[in-house]
Amino acid sequence: MSRRNRTRAIRTAQYGVLLALVLALALAADWGELRRAFFDVEVAKKQFPDVVTTALVNTVIYTVLGFTFGLALGLLLALMRLSQVPPYRWLAVAYIEFFRGVPALLVFIALGFGVPLAFQLSINQYVTVMLALGLVGAAYMAETIRAGIQAVPRGQTEAARSLGMSPTWAMVSVVIPQAFRIVLPPLANELILLTKDSSLVYLLGLSMDQYELAKFGRDALNQHRSLTPILIAGLFYLAITLPLGHLVRRLEARTAKAR
Repeated sequence: MSRRNRTRAIRTAQYGVLLALVLALALAADWGELRRAFFDVEVAKKQFPDVVTTALVNTVIYTVLGFTFGLALGLLLALMRLSQVPPYRWLAVAYIEFFRGVPALLVFIALGFGVPLAFQLSINQYVTVMLALGLVGAAYMAETIRAGIQAVPRGQTEAARSLGMSPTWAMVSVVIPQAFRIVLPPLANELILLTKDSSLVYLLGLSMDQYELAKFGRDALNQHRSLTPILIAGLFYLAITLPLGHLVRRLEARTAKAR
């Protein structure tokens, strides 16, 4: 058998195995039970409009707040990481290593229960979520931004300085804008991760008007004894993350073309 025919036979066998697996799963599944568990139309109708007006809106708000705070803190940490002053670098490295090593779950618990208990504070839940998501996201964004700054050719800084710019102004007006164009795809990826991490908000004991998608789906699951609300919540997560994923691919393609 020629090499071409052997490759074709192997590919045909792989398609056959895949088709057999799909048929076996289709025949073994209890479609009636699946429909009642995941596709209960009456339960699905009861989720609207709250799943949109409350859960989806809060998920977007939590993510935007966390990403904005994390981006600002991440930029500051990146500049500290590149500083010529050693204590700044040490502080930035300690922060990054700590928050990259600690699960986001523990950060939510510490900010939601530990800090208010220790300092006798009453913190708004939106502020708590912004801080928790932002503190974790900043550790990753700082390294991304640092890599972007270091990727900007040194000649750009030298050219800005030759025009009479101070080191700070050259960094702000020349280097950082170019660095952000380079790191846009990984920052968009971080936005997707923060969208999913916002589901940890359920730990904070939110009121109904503060529910996000995961908490909304869990409570509806307990109420209706059906997985349909979880499926709806998952679809809305996809409605957020799939366009962002498409945006990441477009940005990566544009960045690769620019190089």
